[in-house]
Amino acid sequence: MSQFLISQGILISIVLGFAGLGCALLLIKKVMSCSPGNDAMKRVAGAIQAGAKAYLRRQVRTVSIIAAILTGLLWLWKGSPWVPGGFLLGAVCSMIAGYIGMRVAVVANVRTTQAATEGRTHALRVAFNGGAVTGLLVVGLALVAVSVFYSIMISRGDGKDAIPSLVGLALGASLISVFARLGGGIYTKAADVGADLVGKNENAMNEDDPRNPATIADNVGDNVGDCAGMAADVFETYAVTLIGALLIASLSLKGVQAALMFPFLIGGVSIIGAVLGILYVNVRDGSPTAILMQGVGLSALVSAGLNLPLTYLLFSGVPNLPFSVGGLYGATLVGVLLTGAVVVITNYYTATQYAPVQKIADASRTGHATNIIAGIAVGNYATALPVILICLAIVVSFTLAGLYGIAIAVMAMLSMAGIIISLDAFGPITDNAGGIAVMSELPEGVRHITDDLDAVGNTMKAVTKGYAIASAGVAALVLFGSYFLELEKYLGHTVDFSLKDPCVIIGLFLGGLLPFLFSAMSMNAVGSAAQAVVMEVRRQLTEKPGIRDGTDTPDYETCVDIVTRSALREMILPALLPLAAVLLVGSLHHLHIANFEGYKALGGVLMGTIVTGLFMGLSMTSAGGAWDNAKKFIEMGNYGGKGSIAHQAAVTGDTVGDPYKDTSGPAINPMIKVVNIVAILVIPLLF
Repeated sequence: MSQFLISQGILISIVLGFAGLGCALLLIKKVMSCSPGNDAMKRVAGAIQAGAKAYLRRQVRTVSIIAAILTGLLWLWKGSPWVPGGFLLGAVCSMIAGYIGMRVAVVANVRTTQAATEGRTHALRVAFNGGAVTGLLVVGLALVAVSVFYSIMISRGDGKDAIPSLVGLALGASLISVFARLGGGIYTKAADVGADLVGKNENAMNEDDPRNPATIADNVGDNVGDCAGMAADVFETYAVTLIGALLIASLSLKGVQAALMFPFLIGGVSIIGAVLGILYVNVRDGSPTAILMQGVGLSALVSAGLNLPLTYLLFSGVPNLPFSVGGLYGATLVGVLLTGAVVVITNYYTATQYAPVQKIADASRTGHATNIIAGIAVGNYATALPVILICLAIVVSFTLAGLYGIAIAVMAMLSMAGIIISLDAFGPITDNAGGIAVMSELPEGVRHITDDLDAVGNTMKAVTKGYAIASAGVAALVLFGSYFLELEKYLGHTVDFSLKDPCVIIGLFLGGLLPFLFSAMSMNAVGSAAQAVVMEVRRQLTEKPGIRDGTDTPDYETCVDIVTRSALREMILPALLPLAAVLLVGSLHHLHIANFEGYKALGGVLMGTIVTGLFMGLSMTSAGGAWDNAKKFIEMGNYGGKGSIAHQAAVTGDTVGDPYKDTSGPAINPMIKVVNIVAILVIPLLF
């Protein structure tokens, strides 16, 4: 059986990957068969769809130009089509994952609204199935893309170019993901902040009030930011983790074919767990949060159960392993358990029923400043447990199976992405559903259902962002391991990244700086675009006073165009920052200044970026989610409800938290990995 799995492992993973894509197609058909509601609902949904399509078309056009230039440069540098070919494949698949995920979300939103007229359970299932399309699409497409490309490279001969070419694929996926995360995040939060500042704070309008000219742009942003951005983000995290595991196996376990096949097979069998978890949600009735979490739990149990026989069947009879088979299986359990722990912890810090969110709501009673102070404190607290658990997971998995054990733990963690990302895309679908209900003037009971699901969706989005950032941090550690192993192989001697070496210390400082500069650029981009939206909304309300009483119609398209142009313009510089930083630090190697060794400084850059990026990402996403749900908690009637002093302060907190949780925080995730992947790729060029 071991030889069968080794010889057919790639084929098995491809078949299971296509099975996941097939299930995604069935879910698309199921969602599309639901009613889109009345004409008013269709008009609102049509405007959201048109805005989302227009933005993504322009984003794809802009990013494609950059990708084409980088592909050409890689071809000139490598003198071979395989690395640039991998780069192009990764870039295209990342864009496809984001685009299809967004397109399904913008047809599921109105169908969720209509389903809410029939009951909460039906609405939950429609929204979740729309999100599950993205989840299955991401894991299926990533597994198929990496497996097929690897097979092609192996079939060419001895396969010595296979792993370097896969690094090119990882770079393409990661770089496009940064653009998708940044562009979508700037778009969604500029529109959201602008709509809230003028609509809620200045004109006492409700969420998604049709009189607000920025309402459609806000709803478009939910899809291009949370659906398209997250899909591209997790696609690249999954692909990069799989490639990182292959790189570790090829460098530290030379000649052990089972070690190369194992990451593929883990990804394949976990698709089975994701499908069963999705089916569970579709047959259960009860509390939305409980059902969704139970679906994740079932998926985890199935994956853990299937990994047990897989590990023993694959590695039975493999001689001279530096670890036990049981220890390797233990590493897979570490990854699954870490996923569950991060989900539970993030849920605690961002859900309305727990103390952190309620403390922020309580602090809102005394004003805007105390709300902000409480939110920042919650975000900082929320880093402690995940980081401690990540450290514990690293220690345990390394003890069990070395650096390869860490790679397998991360692969097991990312293999859960099918069900986890279903939860993330569920969030913007329910958010849009609530907006459509308001703008279509549906009965209060329908809005109550969509509001309940929206609050759950806010928590789910925060949970999945915490998962994505935690997994990215550990995945980047695997990439760092790949960097020093590849570096030692290239230089022909061992490399010591000692803290006694000033080169390493300089690198740590520069690497630690990168996430701060990156987040500053993205936050500033949101602020600038939001100011433009605020000015436009004020202009329309001043020049067309009839908008306020409903006798005149707002110009939604102008706000959509403002945020589209701003997002595409502002995303380029921060997205290229990590690429430029690696090349700059590495290039210092050739200046021969005081025995400055660039490869050691670059290693310090990688570690510094991972550490500060992990903390910043966790803190920003948790604080943002908590601020958002503190506002929801007050809107439920607590502390004076809507219109109270507490509510006004909570709106301010939510406005600050928006770019935290949906722009800067999540975009740090792919940025960390771009730094590490570029470092691996440029070793022959710079050193």
